[in-house]
Amino acid sequence: MCQDYIYDKDMEQIAKEEQRKAWKLQGTTEGVHHECIGEKYSTWEPTKRELELLRHNPKRRRITSNCTIGLRGLINLGNTCFMNCIVQALTHTPLLRDFFLSDRHKCEMQSNSCLVCEMSQLFQEFYSGHRSPHIPFRLLHLVWTHARHLAGYEQQDAHEFLIAALDVLHRHCKDDNGKKANNPNHCNCIIDQIFTGGLQSDVTCQVCHGVSTTIDPFWDISLDLPGSSTPFWPLSPGGDGSALNGESHTTGATTLTDCLRRFTRPEHLGSSAKIKCSGCHSYQESTKQLTMKKLPIVACFHLKRFEHSAKLRRKITTYVSFPLELDMTPFMASSKESRMNGQYQQTVDPFNNDNKYSLFAVVNHQGTLESGHYTTFIRQHKDQWFKCDDAIITKASIKDVLDSEGYLLFYHKQFLEEARKHKTQAYLNHPF
Repeated sequence: MCQDYIYDKDMEQIAKEEQRKAWKLQGTTEGVHHECIGEKYSTWEPTKRELELLRHNPKRRRITSNCTIGLRGLINLGNTCFMNCIVQALTHTPLLRDFFLSDRHKCEMQSNSCLVCEMSQLFQEFYSGHRSPHIPFRLLHLVWTHARHLAGYEQQDAHEFLIAALDVLHRHCKDDNGKKANNPNHCNCIIDQIFTGGLQSDVTCQVCHGVSTTIDPFWDISLDLPGSSTPFWPLSPGGDGSALNGESHTTGATTLTDCLRRFTRPEHLGSSAKIKCSGCHSYQESTKQLTMKKLPIVACFHLKRFEHSAKLRRKITTYVSFPLELDMTPFMASSKESRMNGQYQQTVDPFNNDNKYSLFAVVNHQGTLESGHYTTFIRQHKDQWFKCDDAIITKASIKDVLDSEGYLLFYHKQFLEEARKHKTQAYLNHPF
C-alpha cells in the first residue's frame, strides 16, 4: 500500500549465507587480490538507536526524475573554486557515490586526518536533502595537510587538485585494505577500481622492427590542443571515429576524437632520442605509439589549455567539440592492427558496448592564466544538467554543456563488465 520495501528476516539470512558462499567461490578471502567491483565488505546492520530513529521517522524520501537531492552549492573559502569544481565532479561520479553512501569505507587511520572519511561525510552532506551551501573547510584543511603544494589561498589548477586528491584518497584507501597495500601493483581500492586505466607504450625499432612494450597505470589522459607550441598533427576530417562519436568537422572545429587520434598516433623519436634495441644490441632510431590497454570505469580527459615554457606562459582558448557519448574502441591496443598511419579502418559492432562512455561532468575555466574562475557542469539524471558555480546551482541545457570551452571532461562507462575466470560476462546498466 505504501510502496515501501519489506524485509523478511528469513530471506535476509538466506541471502547472507548465499553471499558468503559466493565470496568463497570467487576467492575473496582476506588479503587476496581480486578485480570484482562487488568486493567483500561488512553489510550495514542498524543499531538499536538507528532502529528507534527509523520507527519515529516513518516518512521515506522518494527519488524521482526531477529530484534535486545531490545538488548542493559549495562556499568559496578564498580562491577555492578549483577545489569546489572537482568536488562537484567526484560527488556526482555514480560508482563513487554508491560506495560512500553504502558505508563501504572502513577506516584504520585517525578519522580527523583521513581524507576518505571526510569524503564520506561530504557525500552524506550532499545527499542529505539540505539546500543551503556547504562549507568545505575540513576538506580544505586536509588537502593542505596531505598535499602541501596546494596549501595557501592563491588560485590553484583544478587538474592538479584532481590528481592530488585522487592520490591522497588512494593512499588513505590502501591504509584500510590491510595486506593488499603490500603489493603496489595490485591495489583494489575504490579509487583504482573506478579511475585507473592501463596505457600501453609500444617502441618499435626502425631497423629490426622489434617491439618493446610497457604498460603504465593512468588516472587521466592529457591531450595537446591546436594553437599550442607543440605542432598539432594535420588530420583528415572524418577519417576515423569522428562519425562514430557523433562529432562533425563541418564547422572546422577540432574534436575530442582528433585529440585522441593525435595522442595515439605513431611518433618518430628521431636521431637525438635513440634507444638501445634488444634485438640489434645497439642504439637505433625508433617510433613510439600509445594505446589504451585497459579502460577505466571513469575516463577523465585533460585538455592542456595552460602552456608553461621558458618563453611562453598563456592560456589556449581553442574550441574543442566533445560528444555526449564516446566510443573508445579505435584507441584500444586491440585495435592497433587495424590502424594504418593514424587512419582507423575497422567495422563497428553496434552491439559491442564494452568501450562506450557517457559524459557526466565538465569542468570549465573562464579568464586568463593569471586570473580566472572554475565552474562545473554536472549530470544529475539522464539529460538533466546543472551548472555549479561555487554556492550557486543553476539548471543548464545540453547545448550549454557542449558549447562550453572544456578543461576537464569526465566520462563514465555505459556498461560495467565483470568478467570472472570462467569468462562469464554480466553487464550492469550504468546508473544514469
